[in-house]
Amino acid sequence: MSGLEVSAVAKHFGGVYAVRDVSLSVADGELRGIIGPNGAGKSTLFNVISGHLAADEGAISLDGRRIERLPPHQRAGLGVSIVFQAARIFRGMTVGENVMVGAHRTTSAGFTAAALRLPAHRRDERRIAAAAHAALEMTGLSEFADRDAGTLPHGLQRSMQLARALCAEPSLLLLDEPASGLRAAEREDLIELLRKLRDTGLTIMLVEHDVALVGRLADRITVLDLGAVIAEGTPGQIRDHPQVIAAYLGAAP
Repeated sequence: MSGLEVSAVAKHFGGVYAVRDVSLSVADGELRGIIGPNGAGKSTLFNVISGHLAADEGAISLDGRRIERLPPHQRAGLGVSIVFQAARIFRGMTVGENVMVGAHRTTSAGFTAAALRLPAHRRDERRIAAAAHAALEMTGLSEFADRDAGTLPHGLQRSMQLARALCAEPSLLLLDEPASGLRAAEREDLIELLRKLRDTGLTIMLVEHDVALVGRLADRITVLDLGAVIAEGTPGQIRDHPQVIAAYLGAAP
């Protein structure tokens, strides 16, 4: 089966469940929103899917292959890329070099080929350079490629982190709070970019506190509260769902 399948996944810390019995299916090319109040387990779920946290229970499959026991770098090699909420920058490197780091797990040439600059290594270099160029173009960062990454303003740092993830040429992109700290104009740019990425056929999962932003983008939305799924549906269905309203307002459903 193509796409992502999460089946009865749970993650607990000291007996307290951050994610409890979560099941969802994300089709190829879908943009799935994940929303919920603070402490709902959204980021934990993303870290479990990407492998940065191990699931305590349940199964995760990508395109029919079980991945819940694989480490993060092997999941990345299968096409899973995550953009964390906090921008991660390699200081002392240019924007272009930061973006190229995203492709390092996709290299096929070994240390000897790199040291001797054998043809396999040169082919990898050309492929990575082309992927970085495409990612910079897609995110509007081409003019900043040679700039010191540490001098970028916050909004462009977030774009650079997204470009780095795209440089790995993922099949599944996990975005954790990509609009956090962005100004209104930057949010509109982000919305336009995510629409373009969805139109390329990329599967995207988006955790975001800005429910209105998610409603403008997502094909379907999954709502978490206290680690469990309480609703799933189209943006219109979720907007009027009584349990979702109760979760955000703190009232009994």
